[in-house]
Amino acid sequence: GINAEYGKQWYQRRVRGDGQDYNELQLLIKVKGKCTTDHISAAGPWLKFRGHLNNISNNFLITATNAENGEMNSIKSAITGDFGAVPATAREYKAAGIGWVVVGDENYGEGSSREHAALEPRHLGGKAIIVRSFARIHETNLKKQGMLPLTFADPADYNKVQPGDKISINGLTSFAPGVPLSCTLKHGDGTTDTFALNHTFNDNQIGWFKAGSALNKMAEGK
Repeated sequence: GINAEYGKQWYQRRVRGDGQDYNELQLLIKVKGKCTTDHISAAGPWLKFRGHLNNISNNFLITATNAENGEMNSIKSAITGDFGAVPATAREYKAAGIGWVVVGDENYGEGSSREHAALEPRHLGGKAIIVRSFARIHETNLKKQGMLPLTFADPADYNKVQPGDKISINGLTSFAPGVPLSCTLKHGDGTTDTFALNHTFNDNQIGWFKAGSALNKMAEGK
């Protein structure tokens, strides 16, 4: 069964607030190329931590390739300027109250449908995953966790994302099925890029997002 510590983390309420736009989230990593659920949440020896979300989250994206340097598990912190592990940098942002975004490539989250691949980014303080395309099961699992899985309306806009970008997501105040959201990238040199993001949320799933997760929505009894 689920042990007490895992239960506490699993059911931890993820407060979303009142549906406001996300302003200047930090880019955590721009993933290049293939990124399966094995890249997002490695298996093998990590599986002994399945009952402890905080421990298993130390495997988050550790084998994904960082587009900035072509390396695995080496990303630059916007706080210190130093390169470090993906999970440690995510925790650093979370501790500082900085929400973050992962940018990914094609078919992000393909492979086995392990739920930890969606639990971990939520636990580490992530807000949105923006990719060229999703594997459908992983996309749904992210929605259940109160995360925003979004796709570039024009897949070429992936190329506009630069290391260290601040990412704003607009349109959430009127979040509705079939209505694209807008993304503004603020680059390190002060220039910006704005483009459309698509989503596949239905009314029920938008309710999950506004409540913070599908479990929260169920707990509200609405």
